[in-house]
Amino acid sequence: MSIKLTSIPIDCTLMTISLRARLPLAIAGLLLSAQTQAFLPTPLSVLELDTLSPDTSSTAPTYSNSDVLAESDNINSAEPNIQNSTLSESSVATDQLLSTWRQQVKTDKLAQHTTWRRLLYFYDNKNSVLGKKKTESLVDDPSFFLSKNGQRDSGAELDAMLAALAQELASSVTDHNQAKTDTNDNSVLCRFPARVAWLAEVLAIDAASLSADCPELDEWMQTIAPEQLSIMFAQEYLDNPLSAFAHTLLRIDSKASIADPNQIDKAYALNYTVDGDPNDSFPIYATKSMIGSYNSAIEIDPYPEMLAKYLQDDERDTWTYQLGLTPKEVQQIMRHVWETKALKMPYYFTTDNCASEILRLIDVVRPQQNLLSQLSYAVVPSDVIQLLNDEQLLASTTYTPADNTLRQSQLNEKKQQRAQLGYHNSAKQTVNEIKSAQLNPVSSMSADGQTLLKRQIDVSDNNPIDRHPLQLGTIGIGQRGDNDYMDIGFRAGFHDTLDHDSGYPQFFNLEGLAATLRLYDTDDNKHNQPDSVVLQNVTLIRGRSFNPVNAAQKGNTWGASIEATRVNDGSQEAGTDHLVGSVGYEKGWSWAFGTPAAGTGEMPPQLCYTFLAGTGQVGRGINKGFRLGAGINAGCRYQINNQLRAQAELQLPYWYHGNSDETNVRGHYWQPISSLGLQYDIDKKQALRINANYEWQDRIDANDDIQLSYRRYF
Repeated sequence: MSIKLTSIPIDCTLMTISLRARLPLAIAGLLLSAQTQAFLPTPLSVLELDTLSPDTSSTAPTYSNSDVLAESDNINSAEPNIQNSTLSESSVATDQLLSTWRQQVKTDKLAQHTTWRRLLYFYDNKNSVLGKKKTESLVDDPSFFLSKNGQRDSGAELDAMLAALAQELASSVTDHNQAKTDTNDNSVLCRFPARVAWLAEVLAIDAASLSADCPELDEWMQTIAPEQLSIMFAQEYLDNPLSAFAHTLLRIDSKASIADPNQIDKAYALNYTVDGDPNDSFPIYATKSMIGSYNSAIEIDPYPEMLAKYLQDDERDTWTYQLGLTPKEVQQIMRHVWETKALKMPYYFTTDNCASEILRLIDVVRPQQNLLSQLSYAVVPSDVIQLLNDEQLLASTTYTPADNTLRQSQLNEKKQQRAQLGYHNSAKQTVNEIKSAQLNPVSSMSADGQTLLKRQIDVSDNNPIDRHPLQLGTIGIGQRGDNDYMDIGFRAGFHDTLDHDSGYPQFFNLEGLAATLRLYDTDDNKHNQPDSVVLQNVTLIRGRSFNPVNAAQKGNTWGASIEATRVNDGSQEAGTDHLVGSVGYEKGWSWAFGTPAAGTGEMPPQLCYTFLAGTGQVGRGINKGFRLGAGINAGCRYQINNQLRAQAELQLPYWYHGNSDETNVRGHYWQPISSLGLQYDIDKKQALRINANYEWQDRIDANDDIQLSYRRYF
């Protein structure tokens, strides 16, 4: 993990432990304590403690009397008796402290405490396909550990931490009554403030006894001044494939931005992202992001800069949710970010990403909720928002419309005014109005980009809390030609145009990792029967981005798909269906029509579209093993009411297999397909869908296919 900072000196955390020195008095009290005397250690007893790691003595040695006295030559000799006495007392007190701490660690089993292990990136209940073994820390950077066995043994790391802390306490005694002219950013109090804060709490260490000068940490803390954290969700953005699944980041608020949330210049953004090579092509970049070939990066930027990127550059609506964390928990989270600032850790697009990192940070201060383990494999931003809402960790919600949403609101208002006067726009008038709106920009941010303006429109229906769950299971019954069948399907995510709209951007259409198994009721007496069980479809990804030309939204209308699917080859007589690999791309135009929701920046609810499409398919079962298609796809999607939607489409592909010497085999032909879909939502998690298809081709064994399916979202 690397840290990128824009306008601040260091990386990502806060909270210095500003615990300044009253150590001599604390040590004197400790020496007089009967409880401490009871734990006076000998070197042998210290070594025999269960919690002591074999390597601890080499990584974090315990101070002894001789160790401290050996350093006496470096101390002002004007008062040797006083200094030697102080050193001796310091060494004895250090041993006393370390023995007491070790005994408490053993009694309370702190080495296996969930919080301690999470501070070290041990995740005992986190299932990850690409992750490391649960018995090891996810971090393999030696600089993150004081013990050489720290990556595999949380007890060894805890003992090394205690020894180092005791050593620093002893060092602070030798510096007592001397003016400090240097600083020590390598002190454990400066390097690992979150660990020290937790140990100080569980071991009841007097905060006043801890002293270190940490100028970098102090300056960073003073700059960001964290008091409150919020999670900001930027909606899905298909025109940038890496943002197709949405994005989340943390807003860090100071007291000033809490007092007036619109003063965003007083806030910062913590963004966990991929530290990829911008010179890589998109396929290589995407692949490396998926398999962990890039490191992650933590970026701390002024919040207005990040917000402007989403609202103005990408034109994506945002939702901001204040996290129900206490100021103390906020401080501890930011301390932990500080100590992880220099880590080099792999970034996995689906499992260790912007959304999972937010859950991991909350888990550090709320170990009992086990948030990250509730999303075991793929972690998607909208799932994280819903999980935090279910766990009652969201305190308040703020909707901020993007620039195009505000322009659409203006356009809606103009159309409504014209309709009330009895005017109807021509296509040319509509386009001119859109251009006019774009030439007169409007934004949720002030002209200087430092302040949020008061929202003037109603909330859109795209709050991710309201959306249906991403995973989908289906079971359907249908008939293809003369053959009855049953389909069983699964989709890992996301959403197609017939799914329930709430919570998603309008006309959003993106599906990934889906498969359908078909079971036929076959009759051996019939000619040309299909196999009883076939794999009907496997979709890697399929989606369409609709940016209507008569709306205020920027961008093109396009689509793409990568899948394996069963097709009817129309090149031969009585052809049967075959499973083929298929890659397709579409580009075209779309139009929105109807009456939009009043007072909002939503587009009209109905949609029509036309694509120019190209497809390539390969498979052993089709003529010559391949076919190339080009044509037109056109259709309309109609929102009947909030629970019922319909979509009709006509595909007109012209297929080419290559020339053939066989008289009964065609090398090229038209194969139109018409389809109709209708979905009724029972509730947010259940729906019924009817699909009907007809292939206008006389050389296939079954032209029609109709199915009724039950859909369960989970």
